[in-house]
Amino acid sequence: MNDNSVFVIFIVFGCMWLLMGVGGVIALMKMDGQEIRFSKTALVVVIPIIVPIIVTLTYAAIRGTF
Repeated sequence: MNDNSVFVIFIVFGCMWLLMGVGGVIALMKMDGQEIRFSKTALVVVIPIIVPIIVTLTYAAIRGTF
């Protein structure tokens, strides 16, 4: 078995939990009759969280292949 397979399994399960959480929040908002919208304030909060995660995972994927 590959040494990195444990990390791949961990990342896959983490992504699944993230998607389930987002789906749950959307379902709760739709159940209350609220419309789903994204404001500029939401982007100011989300972008600094998501961009470093994407950059870090991309760097790790590129570094691991060479």
